[in-house]
Amino acid sequence: MRHFGHIAPEVRQRLFHQEPCRFTADSPSRLLSVALGATLYSPATRPRLADDIVKQTGRGVVSMVLCLEDSIGDEDVADAEENLVRQFTALAERAGLDGRGEAAVLDLPLLFIRVRGPEQIPDLVRRLGPAARLLSGFVMPKFTEERGIPFLESLTTAEAESGRRLFAMPVLESPELLYRESRVETLEGIFRAIDKYRERVLALRLGVTDFCSSYGLRRAPDMTAYDVQIVASVIADVVNMLGRADGTGFTVTGPVWEYFRVQERMFKPQLRRSPFLEGQAEELREALIEHSMDGLLREITLDQANGLLGKTCIHPSHVLPVHALSVVSHEEFSDAQDILRPERCGGGVLRSAYTNKMNEVKPHRAWAERTMLRAEVFGVANEDIGFVELLAAGIPD
Repeated sequence: MRHFGHIAPEVRQRLFHQEPCRFTADSPSRLLSVALGATLYSPATRPRLADDIVKQTGRGVVSMVLCLEDSIGDEDVADAEENLVRQFTALAERAGLDGRGEAAVLDLPLLFIRVRGPEQIPDLVRRLGPAARLLSGFVMPKFTEERGIPFLESLTTAEAESGRRLFAMPVLESPELLYRESRVETLEGIFRAIDKYRERVLALRLGVTDFCSSYGLRRAPDMTAYDVQIVASVIADVVNMLGRADGTGFTVTGPVWEYFRVQERMFKPQLRRSPFLEGQAEELREALIEHSMDGLLREITLDQANGLLGKTCIHPSHVLPVHALSVVSHEEFSDAQDILRPERCGGGVLRSAYTNKMNEVKPHRAWAERTMLRAEVFGVANEDIGFVELLAAGIPD
């Protein structure tokens, strides 16, 4: 797999100063946690799920969650589990896996299953048999210390029985996390749980829809999660306590964007015209606005500014904007390289190569390290390439 691997090599060469790296489900967890990018959710009940996965892979999706929880009805769980087993078996056959789950010949995204209860984890892995080789892990809903430990213990059991490395992605969405009087205690408990199983926790996901539901709220398509102050305060505290850059933190992913197409707009579009005029892409700008993507683009930018990486997506059209805005600009790359030069390890201040900012070596080092990891995964744009060109190049014909 690689980001932007679905576009032609000659186009990638034009777009990238440094192309995105290749990775597999067996790559180091530190790289995979960044490589998740836009994680596309799909109900596990879809009758052509295997075909859907292959189709989305061809459109640039590199991680998917197949959901047995909120996206399906309670009465559909048993049928959805059976469907998952059938669809994974079909995928395994198409991928060319032998009886031991080896020798794949088809690129597939990182695949995760969102379960309801911890008992589903070892049960599903057993039922999948050799097809479990295609599984990267499980998404664990409404995660707290008390509810989360049984999930993590079940994951450990399934991993031992299958001989397959399996990751956990806890979803932080419980009311205890939202309510001010219990938030710090809940975050401390979550940290204890995930720190104990650190090598198995790939990323933490934010359940902003559940946060809003506790107060009867729903953000409009021209508002981001950061405009809803209750939600913004939770995101800040999660990053503060669980996303630190001192080696104790975890990757925290951005919240879901719920909208596909705006019907009536109250506020004027948030997407500036000038970047699109410069690239002669006014039609692309109009299409993004028509489908409510200007709000999504703004939220992705705010996610990154607030320390989040990647995003939960519930529509394929959201994937490319997340990936395009994850590419490291040539200017960011230049700054990060300068900050991390061995001769700079003693600290100091230097003017950026672009001569428009100060780079202070010690305070900016953690940012530079994160930027270089993102550059490895998503690539570095050529000096004259912006997100408009990346968006336009990645849209399927």
